[in-house]
Amino acid sequence: MKKIFLGVFVLLMAINVSGQEINWMTFEEAIALQKKTPKKIMVDMYTVWCGPCKMLDRDTFKNEDVAKYVNEHYYAVKFNAEGNEEVNFKGEVFTNPQYDPAKAKRRNAPHQLSRYFSIRSYPTILFLDEEANFITPVVGYKTPQQLEVFLTIFKDDKYKEIKTQEAFNKYYETFKPTFSKTK
Repeated sequence: MKKIFLGVFVLLMAINVSGQEINWMTFEEAIALQKKTPKKIMVDMYTVWCGPCKMLDRDTFKNEDVAKYVNEHYYAVKFNAEGNEEVNFKGEVFTNPQYDPAKAKRRNAPHQLSRYFSIRSYPTILFLDEEANFITPVVGYKTPQQLEVFLTIFKDDKYKEIKTQEAFNKYYETFKPTFSKTK
């Protein structure tokens, strides 16, 4: 009994020390889950050589408020936009035929799925609706508070009401972030 208690205690301490993390999954896993329980999908399109992508991982995606919100309201996909993963999406198979394994740790050919979504810079966070239809990309590094704006706009379908850049700017200026600035 003491061993069980000690094991549970150690596990709980490890969870508290490490904080909450985003439950990353593949496109296929997110689509399958979406069919059972509809949620929007957030996709982190990153590359292994991208400095701002690493900052996004370290400073934003490790933020406990971000992780909790994303896990509750989205299916989160992490996708190497220059990797060699085969992806089945919307009835098509996407690969990276020009992928060079010798360049695995540096710039490589863009994945077909990156081209499908017209990704031109990294990081880019894609948002897909509950049927995996493309909503929009959010380009560049975002702090937890900057990302919170987009997470709430898409979760609550407010983006459907914001039709112009002027309307978005007004929304952005009046938005009151609640996510903490610390990890």
